[in-house]
Amino acid sequence: MKRIILVLALVLIAPIDASAQAPFYQDKTIRIVAGYGAGSVDDAWARLIARYLAKHIPGNPNMVVQNMPGAGAMIAANYVYKVAKPDGLTLGGIRGGLYFDQLVGRQQVQFDWTKFTWLGTPTQVEQLIYIRANTPYKTIADVRKAAVPPKCGATGTSSTGYYTGNLLEETLGAKFNTLTGYKDGPEVELAVEREEVQCRGISIETLFGREPLIGWHKTGFVRVLIQTGKKRDPRLAEVPTIWELMNEHKTPEAGIRLATIILAVGGFGRPYVSSPGLPPERAKIIQTAFKKTLTDPDFQAQAKERRLDIDPVGGEELATLAREVIAQPADVVERMKRLLEK
Repeated sequence: MKRIILVLALVLIAPIDASAQAPFYQDKTIRIVAGYGAGSVDDAWARLIARYLAKHIPGNPNMVVQNMPGAGAMIAANYVYKVAKPDGLTLGGIRGGLYFDQLVGRQQVQFDWTKFTWLGTPTQVEQLIYIRANTPYKTIADVRKAAVPPKCGATGTSSTGYYTGNLLEETLGAKFNTLTGYKDGPEVELAVEREEVQCRGISIETLFGREPLIGWHKTGFVRVLIQTGKKRDPRLAEVPTIWELMNEHKTPEAGIRLATIILAVGGFGRPYVSSPGLPPERAKIIQTAFKKTLTDPDFQAQAKERRLDIDPVGGEELATLAREVIAQPADVVERMKRLLEK
């Protein structure tokens, strides 16, 4: 009788134990809210990551990508921070420059950059400004001397196209007239084709990563005026860096400090986050899976095929960088306000 009771107890307990051991993410769906439009390099990263991330998460959840473009990814960042539940089922693909908007106190900001659950970035990003080749602006020197500044297009104030142009005015006296409000990068490119605008600030990866930009550069439809890296990209060996030009034009130390904090955006790359307050064990699962995804040989092969440059940074490092960029003295914040409110 005792043996029968023991067997019955084991039969009854086993399903309970099996259920208790089931991974949290089993039979669930993780949504990546992508703060940019379809067809962009950011969107290509989001869809590639979604394809491989579940493979490295215990329970192999389903993955979906939901595009939520607008305001330089601020709409998506606000959603992930304030609306999405902190359960690890909503991730955000946002833009690294959004910390600018928090620093200068924009009313639209509903997040604290330091409190996101940082997952990592697949790449670090250096920027450039390209311009139609049929304009009279052949170099940054031409922009500095121009009576009428070239007209650039941008999605929002945290986008490359906006802050890079304004930074060049602050540090080199090269003024750009930047129009914001475009839905996404492809919409800005349509505006360039129509000559509604003449230029745009983008990442180097974007220039060499998708059409029509690859063709534009190859055929000479556009020329690159400047790049933001400390060293020239080998693919743009003839294009000066902002650091070279600041040295040439003897930019004051205050301007160099401003450039340093603005261009720290490159370290955030194309960041992925989740909601604040995510349980530590779930945050660890996603952060670990993110790292494994980026080192997955199949993932890397697919990224190479899509001309995406892998240069990853982990979630812990991004969290540290987030705290550093937000902790700025009042004088730097005031200069940033002037720069971003032009």
